[in-house]
Amino acid sequence: MLKIAFHPIYKHPLPKGHRFPMQKYDLLPKQLLHEGTCNKENFFTPAKIKLEYVLRAHDDEYVNNLIDLKISPREARKIGFPLSQELVDRELIIAQGTITGSEYSLEYGIAMNIAGGTHHAYSDRGEAFCMLNDQAIAAHYLLATQQASKILIVDLDVHQGNGTAQIFQHDDRVFTFSMHGASNYPFKKETSDLDVALPNGLGDDEYLEILFETLPKLMDEQRPDFIFYLCGVDILASDKLGKLGCTLNGCLERDRFVLETCHRYQLPVQCSMGGGYSPEIKTIIDAHANTFRLAKQIYF
Repeated sequence: MLKIAFHPIYKHPLPKGHRFPMQKYDLLPKQLLHEGTCNKENFFTPAKIKLEYVLRAHDDEYVNNLIDLKISPREARKIGFPLSQELVDRELIIAQGTITGSEYSLEYGIAMNIAGGTHHAYSDRGEAFCMLNDQAIAAHYLLATQQASKILIVDLDVHQGNGTAQIFQHDDRVFTFSMHGASNYPFKKETSDLDVALPNGLGDDEYLEILFETLPKLMDEQRPDFIFYLCGVDILASDKLGKLGCTLNGCLERDRFVLETCHRYQLPVQCSMGGGYSPEIKTIIDAHANTFRLAKQIYF
């Protein structure tokens, strides 16, 4: 069964005019239910994560300051959301959704989180709408509980997974692969195990050609036993914060290839949705929904 992490807290109230499309977290599960891709049994409601799991990926001082709402105004500005207890609770619940999802994927082959993909969160700070790095936390959890020994993080958000790269920079058990816009945020990149920086305006054919060549090679070279997939849909040409030229169909074919590759190699995969900032909310929802449609089609 396809298991999907979702909690009503995912849709967090923001000031009017805020550029982050928070409503997608409400609309996406509704769309999946409406069209029949999923039913209510597919969804599970995560609780708040235990702090001991968070502290494997993040520094004590940072986590304690976050929990106590003692982040400095400068740090809060870098995160980009007005800091509140509910916002912190939301982040703790998203991270648990990814942990539980990773265990479901060991059972069923794949699992999804409606939110997550918070790859700009460093071990000691948050930025760019990310406070706790959900997939980094879940990767540490799987390693600590000996449910995985070699993990590949496939980050295809248009922005580099800088926080993820920093968290695992000295950990050979986790291979970080980020394929992102060369001239996009973050402007000071970290060093992933493999960074593929793409030129502005790159379209479907060129994008997919690079991915088709790179991913199977990584699977063969790294021999992972678990995959985390960050499937941001901000690679679309319409995206306000992206600079690539991919179409909805190109984004779908990207997801198809990643999921079919994981399925072919019989590797469990946990998917977190990541970014998407197209002006039309319908475009964002359709692009994200495609990932779920493909997961059901390929695995079930």
